[in-house]
Amino acid sequence: MELDLTAVDYVQVAVTDKKCMKILPNNDKRRVTQKVVVGDKSGVLQCFGMKKRELNSIFKLLPGPPVSKLELGGALGTPQDKIFASCGSEVRGYSRKGKKFLDFNSNLTEPISNLCISGSDLVVAGLYICNYFCDCVDQGYYLSNDRINDIICLPVNRRDEDRLVSVLACNDRILRILEATALKYELEVPGPPQCVVPFKDTGGEEGMELVYGTTDGKVGHVMLNNEQPEYKWEIVNEKNLGGISCLTHHDITGDGVPDLLVGRDDGTVEIFSYDIAEEPVLRFAHNFKESITAIQGGVVGSLGFDEVVVSTYAGWVSGLTTEHMQKKVTSSSIPGNTNSANTQPADMDEDTQKKITNLRSEVEALQISVESERGRHMEQTSKAIANNSSTLTRPAAFHINDKFVLSPVDASYHLSIEVQTAIDHVVLQSDVPVDLLDKEETSAVVAYTSIPPPTPDSSGDDNFLLATYRCQSNTTRLEMKVRSIEGQFGHLQAYVIPLLKPKSCVVRRYPIKPLSLHQRTHDFDEQRPMNVLHLSGPFSVAEIHSWVAFCLPDVPERPPAGDTVNLYFANTFLDTQLACIYSKGEGIFRSDNISTISILKDMLTKEATAKKINLNIQYEVSDDSIAYTLQLLHPKLDKQLMLAKKVQLLDALQELQVHEGSMDFLAPEYREILAEADKIKAEFKKQPARLERLYGMITDLFIDKHKFKGVNVKQKVPQLLETLDNYELPALIDFFHQSVY
Repeated sequence: MELDLTAVDYVQVAVTDKKCMKILPNNDKRRVTQKVVVGDKSGVLQCFGMKKRELNSIFKLLPGPPVSKLELGGALGTPQDKIFASCGSEVRGYSRKGKKFLDFNSNLTEPISNLCISGSDLVVAGLYICNYFCDCVDQGYYLSNDRINDIICLPVNRRDEDRLVSVLACNDRILRILEATALKYELEVPGPPQCVVPFKDTGGEEGMELVYGTTDGKVGHVMLNNEQPEYKWEIVNEKNLGGISCLTHHDITGDGVPDLLVGRDDGTVEIFSYDIAEEPVLRFAHNFKESITAIQGGVVGSLGFDEVVVSTYAGWVSGLTTEHMQKKVTSSSIPGNTNSANTQPADMDEDTQKKITNLRSEVEALQISVESERGRHMEQTSKAIANNSSTLTRPAAFHINDKFVLSPVDASYHLSIEVQTAIDHVVLQSDVPVDLLDKEETSAVVAYTSIPPPTPDSSGDDNFLLATYRCQSNTTRLEMKVRSIEGQFGHLQAYVIPLLKPKSCVVRRYPIKPLSLHQRTHDFDEQRPMNVLHLSGPFSVAEIHSWVAFCLPDVPERPPAGDTVNLYFANTFLDTQLACIYSKGEGIFRSDNISTISILKDMLTKEATAKKINLNIQYEVSDDSIAYTLQLLHPKLDKQLMLAKKVQLLDALQELQVHEGSMDFLAPEYREILAEADKIKAEFKKQPARLERLYGMITDLFIDKHKFKGVNVKQKVPQLLETLDNYELPALIDFFHQSVY
C-alpha cells in the first residue's frame, strides 16, 4: 500500500538547529489535536496548535540565547510532556503551558550540542565531553575520542538494569555505549553516525535495539550485545541522496506497527514500513528543498488524521498529512490576484473563503510595510552619500548551513550551501587543482573565468579555479560536486552572496588535504603487500597527531586517549588502505599504495622541518605492492579506455548514419554503440577527466616507486604513456618491473 500524503505549511520561525522541534503528547482523555513546540537560533521557544485549521499560539517566549536542542521529559511511567531546551551551557525546563520550572547551569566549558532526558537523569554533551547529572547533581563525565554527533538514553523500563545506559554516536564511525559515565563497549557502523534512535521508540523486546543514520545516507538497525552485536539490516543510499539528519518512529500507515520516518540533509523525507520482510520497505518520499532538522509523527492538523511534521533549516514547520486537503481553487482565489478580487469559487466552504480573505489582507499589509521600509532605507542611504558618511547601512546578518563531505560512492566531495534567504550567486575559488563535476539536481547556471597560468614570479596565491553559480529565483540551497587530486593540497573558498540589500557576502573556507580521498575505516587487510614508513624523533603525540590531521580528513582535532594512536583509512577511489600507528617519538605508516607513503613522507617531513624537529626516516618498499595496486586500477582503467574509444567512434558512426540511413551492414558491436549513444555521452559527461586522472595516478606510482630507490625516471614517462595507450595489464606490470639503471 502506497501512502498518499499532502504537504501543508504551519508556521515559519527563525533558523533552526537539529532536534529542536517536538510534538507534545496528549495528557488527558479529551480528543484534541497535539501541540507542536519549536525553538530557533533567535532564542525564541514557542508552542502552537491547530484549531479549525487556524494557528493557535499556546505560548511564545522572548528571544534569548540560541536553542541548540529540544527534548521532552517527565517522571518515568507518565506522559513525557515537560519541555527541556538547551541554550549555551544551560538547560531550561518548561511546562506545556510555557511556565519555567528549571534553570540549570551545567558549567560546561563548551555550548551544549546534544541533550538527553530520562526521568530524573540528564545527559548533556558538547563536542567531545559528555556529562551525566542525576537530580541536577553532577555524577561524572566521559571524554570521547572523536566528535559526538548525537546521544540517546535507552528506555529504562524495557531493560533489566536500573542504571542509565546512554549511546553516543561519534564521528569516528563508532557507537559508544555508556553505563552512567563508564564505557561498556564500542560498536562499529559503516559510516559516521549522524543520529540514532531506539528501535520502534521502545528499543525492541529487550530495549537494546537501535536504528542509526549516517552522514553518507545509510540507515541501519543493530541489536546491542556485550559479546557480539547483531546487525539486523542496512538500507544503502542507492540514489545518492543527502545524509541522514533525523530519525523517529510513528504509525503513519495505521497498521498498528510504528513506521520509520527519515529526514535527510537535502530536504528528502522518507517513510519506511516494517512489513513481513526483515528490511523496511519504502512507502513514501517527498522533498521539501530545505535541510530537514527534525521529524516527528502525530495528529496536529485535524482529528483522526495522522501526519509527519518536520522542521527545516530555514525555519519552516510543515506537515505531510493523511487528510486530503486539495480544493478546487480558481485564479480569483489566489492572494494578490486583483483581476477578480471580490469573487470566490462556489464550491469553497466558508472556512476556506475566510482563510483566503485573511491571507489576501496579510499580503497587502506586508506589501505596504515593505514599500515603506524600502523608501526609508533609500532615503537614509541618499543622505549618507550626500554627507560623505563612511557609515551607510548595516548589512543584514544571515546564517549559512554548509557541508563539505567526501562521498565514497564517486570519490568526490559534495559541497552543500544553504541560506535562510534566497541566494543570488556563489563564487568558488581554489588555489589547488580541482574538478567541478556536473550535478543533475543543480539548476544554477555555471560560468567559468579563464585564469592565466602561474608564472615563476607569482606570489604563491595561485588560482586554479574560479567559477560563478548564478541561482534562479527563490533558491535557498545549492549543491556542488568537487573532485581533488591526492598530493595537491590547499583550500577551496566559497563566496556566498544572498539576495539582500545592501549586498553582503560571507566567505567559507574548506581545506583540501594531501590525502583528501581517504576516509576513516576500521577494517584493515593484513594480507596485502605493504610499504612501510617509519619515523622517529623528539616529537610528542600531539605534534605528530597534528601532522596526520594536516594530511588526512576525518581526524579528530585532539589525539585520542592513550599512549598509542591507531587510525585506519581507505582510499575511496582506488580501494587501497593506510594504517597510521604512532606514539611519542615514533610513527609507523603502512599502505599497499607506494604513492600514499610518498605523499605522507613529503608532508610529514615538511611539517617537522617547520617545527625544527629532526626526523629519522626509514622505509620498506614492497615490489609486490606495485602489481597489486595496478590490479586495483585495472577495472577502472579498462572501463575508461573502452568508454573513450566508444566516444571517439560515436561521432563517426553518427555521421555515417546520416549519410547511409540504414546501418544493418555494421558489426553488432557498432550497432550497439549507436543504440546506446545517449547513455555513452551522459556517462562520459559525468566523468570528463577520469581517464587523465588514472593516467596521472599510474605516472605518480611509477615515479614514486623509483624515487624511493634514488632514481629519477621522469625521462621514462613518455614510454609509460605509450604503454598506456596500448594498454594491457601484463605489459604495464612488466614495464614497471624492468630495469631503468
